[in-house]
Amino acid sequence: MLVDDHNLIREALCLLLENRPGIKVAADAADGRGALALLQKIKPDVVVMDVAMAGLNGIEATRKITKEFPAVKVICLSAHSESRFILHMFKAGSRGYVLKDCLAEELVGAIHCVAKGQIYISPRIADTLVNDCINKYIKDDFTDFSLLTDRQRQVLQLLAEGKTAKQIAFICGVSVKTIETYRQQLMDKLNIHSIAGLTKYAIREGMTSL
Repeated sequence: MLVDDHNLIREALCLLLENRPGIKVAADAADGRGALALLQKIKPDVVVMDVAMAGLNGIEATRKITKEFPAVKVICLSAHSESRFILHMFKAGSRGYVLKDCLAEELVGAIHCVAKGQIYISPRIADTLVNDCINKYIKDDFTDFSLLTDRQRQVLQLLAEGKTAKQIAFICGVSVKTIETYRQQLMDKLNIHSIAGLTKYAIREGMTSL
């Protein structure tokens, strides 16, 4: 399954992969929520997932997929090479990370690798990731982002995308007062006391895009 919010990229990937031995594109979706809906009907071996998408980003979608459909393996295909995006995706349960400017053969190889139960990391980011992981482990693995619950991260993304408390309450199936409580919890945990500040934080952490 291909998941990307750009129609052209999904169409191009579909054409690229359809003729490769051992690969069949079973479905595609424009965001994480669409992917989860399709997974109720279709159980692909591998999901190729973008990171920054509106509605439900690739990090949160990967977390939900690996929890609800543990047999389905996720590969991140992203334009972001910064270590925080990579670490967020692997922490969410991704089994691979490939950059969008890679050669077609690399993506094909990554799909086969992950389908066999292995982990794939693009060689161009492997050194950076290992060094950052070592430095992070030596210092401290305790971050503000890791303190947020699944619901708080969902509310944070929707706030950053300009949704009102009423709209978020409808999406989450809770009351407006509950969303206002989540918003205050976010501000207290992150020590950020404005919607603009929360928006900047969400973009910086790869939860949504400009």
